Amino acid sequence: MSEPTALRKADHIRVALEKDVGAKAVTAGFERLALEHCALPDGDLDQVDLSLTLWGKTLKAPLLISSMTGGTPEAGRINQCLAEAAQALGIAMGVGSQRAALEAPELAQTYQIRERAPDILLFANLGLVQFNYGYGIDEARRAVEMIGADALILHLNPLQEAVQAGGDRDWSGLWRRLEEITRQLTVPVIVKEVGNGISAGVAKRLEDCGVAAIDVAGAGGTSWSEVEAHRQRDPRLKQIAHAFAGWGIPTAVSLRAALGATDLPIFASGGLRSGIDCAKALALGAALAGSAAPLLAPATVDAEQVYRRFSGFLQELKIAAFCCGAFTLPQLARVPLYDAHTWQRIIKPR
Repeated sequence: MSEPTALRKADHIRVALEKDVGAKAVTAGFERLALEHCALPDGDLDQVDLSLTLWGKTLKAPLLISSMTGGTPEAGRINQCLAEAAQALGIAMGVGSQRAALEAPELAQTYQIRERAPDILLFANLGLVQFNYGYGIDEARRAVEMIGADALILHLNPLQEAVQAGGDRDWSGLWRRLEEITRQLTVPVIVKEVGNGISAGVAKRLEDCGVAAIDVAGAGGTSWSEVEAHRQRDPRLKQIAHAFAGWGIPTAVSLRAALGATDLPIFASGGLRSGIDCAKALALGAALAGSAAPLLAPATVDAEQVYRRFSGFLQELKIAAFCCGAFTLPQLARVPLYDAHTWQRIIKPR
């Protein structure tokens, strides 16, 4: 792997841990939603069962440790900690972009977590734009086989590439390439943004291309234009990157749009900061609720810290469901949602 790529992987971790890279002047939008409280839930909190089966894997809860990192020794340790926590919690996990390991096979071990998490629903990860720069179905298969993944995430990051020094700018023809990948790959293909959201129109076209699920990864969480701004040395380009800190579709808005446009499973990530946020996303109709940034710092310590942080999310989610009178995911999906300011009931997209 070239030195610039290695530095970029390490820089992303350093910047995310040390700098304020949250989206500016935009939130994920879940604070605008309110769940209907049930003053007399007909059941026992300990009986709340939020398990589900997706692509042959049973999850104890509809939670996802979203894709973060890989490609450096530190990233490898982070992935091991995340995987151990995911296994203990019985939830899903995605690894960061595996481009580094495809370029330098000795880095594959920084993504290989199956020994630590043999039972989880595990997602491989590549950038879709790389299929305009020499990648083909062989690279997609290698990414999946490298980590024993159950599905492949193809991430979309046009803004990040646009403001990144040496970023990949040619996004032409990728709809056709995506169709080819979904047709030829034997595992499900998930398309995911990285923090700027997916519109209804794009969601519909993704469904038409044969993808199996969409992760809207909306605005309101980590801003990758902010990450790249902190890495830029040119003051002019740094300012350009900072200008996009508020760019994108808020996660709650993007989630509703995608759910209304397609029949696919839709994952919600981007700025979910509590189990209550997760409950709102699931009540809207999300299949999984994902989080990344809040788990990065704990993962630099050990798996126990990740487990404590995300088990807190899970307990908040269960209490929220209980206080809505919901004891299963289908029941939670039927809980009424309101505009938190006007208390007018929200019409759900499904």
